[in-house]
Parts: sequence; structure tokens; C-alpha cells
Amino acid sequence: MKLDFDKMGGLIPAIIQDDKTNKVLMLGFMNCEALAKTQETGKVTFFSRTKNRLWTKGEESGNFLQLVSIAEDCDRDTLLIKVNPEGPVCHTGSDTCFNEENKEDILFLKYLQDFIVRRRQEMPEGSYTTALFSRGIERMAQKVGEEAVETVIEAMSGNDERLLYEGSDLLYHLIVLLTYKGYRIEDLANELEKRHKQ
Repeated sequence: MKLDFDKMGGLIPAIIQDDKTNKVLMLGFMNCEALAKTQETGKVTFFSRTKNRLWTKGEESGNFLQLVSIAEDCDRDTLLIKVNPEGPVCHTGSDTCFNEENKEDILFLKYLQDFIVRRRQEMPEGSYTTALFSRGIERMAQKVGEEAVETVIEAMSGNDERLLYEGSDLLYHLIVLLTYKGYRIEDLANELEKRHKQ
């Protein structure tokens, strides 16, 4: 990574983004040393312009930013750093320095999809997901059917708590089936998006 630190007198902006929610958490500045320390320790470190020194986010609060990835922009003068935050990011106690809640519930489906893919690759013993994969497509398809029926029954009974429970089972088993067939939940999202555009 060959970055242009000269444009801003030895500093470059670093946009900090949550790896799971994709929310922008904050903006900081890095010099060469801050970037090197970030890569070395796995904890995001900035150059503090007010303290005139390196500053690791969380060194006082304990709310560290655990490094996931670093990408440079097309001009090589800005970084996009994806992190897993440990607690609130802002000194005010807010999730982000833009006073936004760092939550995006729908993105848990992507996490679940990735988790199920790992289960398919690793096939750990004692895992329910492994057992489903081991029993083959007939059992997986049967479970999707069973959970669909149970979801319909709970919808008709008016028990909303059970509806959400069975609907969650249905979605989980559908993701397992898709994964077995070489697809992802995002493929369904793409199909729905195509239909929506029509």
C-alpha cells in the first residue's frame, strides 16, 4: 500500500466503518506511524492533532476498534478502515460520532449466511446445521416445508410470538437449503430486486 501522505502534511483521513452494520462510525487522521501501529496491533490508532501524538482509540475508555480490513481510495490519500467496535465509539457515549445508532438488524442475515457457509465447509461434529447437511437435500427440503406449514398455522392462530419463532425457523432452514444448492440469501434479494424494478 503506497499512500500519499504529502497532500495534508503527513496525515491522511481514515473513515471508520463497522464491518457488520456498514455504519460509518467516525473520521480520524493517520500518519505513517499510526497506520503501522494499527496494522501491527490490530487496534485502530490515529494521530491526534490536539494531543500531537499517536492515540489508540479506546486507550482510556476501553472501547477499542478491532481492525478487520484497510482499503485505500483511488487517489491513495484516504483510507476506509472496517472494524469491530468494542462499545460506543464517540466520547459522548453515542454509538457513532454522528449520533446514530449502530444497528442494522437485517444485516444479521448476512452474518447467519456466512456462518452457515462455514458450517458447510467445516462440518463440525455435534452441530445441528452439520446434521442437516449430512442428511441431504431431501431432509433439508422437508424441514423447509415443515417450517412453512408451522409458520402458516401460527399466522392463522393469531399467536404473533409463535409466528415470529416459526418464521425464523423457516428462514434459517431456507438459508441452509440455499447454501447446500450453492446459493446465498443475497441471491433471493437479487431476484426480488429484479422483480421490483419491473
